Amino acid sequence: MSKNWSLILVVAFTLGYGLKLFLENAPETTPTAETKTIATFSGENNQVVDLYDLNDSRVRVAYFGFTHCPDVCPTSLAMLSAALKQLDDKTLATIRPIFITLDPERDDANGAHQYAQYFHPSIEGLSAPLTITKPIAEKYGVVFKKTELTDSQLKYTIDHNSYFYLLQPNGQLITKVPHTLNPAPIVAAIEKIQETNPKE
Repeated sequence: MSKNWSLILVVAFTLGYGLKLFLENAPETTPTAETKTIATFSGENNQVVDLYDLNDSRVRVAYFGFTHCPDVCPTSLAMLSAALKQLDDKTLATIRPIFITLDPERDDANGAHQYAQYFHPSIEGLSAPLTITKPIAEKYGVVFKKTELTDSQLKYTIDHNSYFYLLQPNGQLITKVPHTLNPAPIVAAIEKIQETNPKE
């Protein structure tokens, strides 16, 4: 019996010592601080625009698309424009409508801005390299991909989902409105924010 106990103790000691060595040499798992998302775009006349500008308290209404979009983007921006026209001046002053291109290869800052302005003078158009745009888009669930077009002068298109993202100045998502053929859902989302956080 004593021999069996001795064997058990030896095995237990060996296993315990091995576990100790494993834990001592295991990589650190302490979470690191989250890096700040770079959200610097170019706007009209290549002016630098920080999407997450805390000095600007307006709620962002961001839409991700591209200027060569044949139908979804024009329809969505037309609905955004219609929604903006239904807001009173006080409410309009508290929001910042923004069009962000997913196709910087063809849409420079001025091109994106001019496209957005065609729909409403309050809508900004922004462009940035995909190294900046893609992480921000993915943060909010924007799905997009470049698709080659054979026998077309456009050469390619950008397939993407279609949402309006309402954001706090720090980039926190408040809510999102899916593609719509009626401006009412956009107006309702903006008015709900106003009711929750009234501005003096």
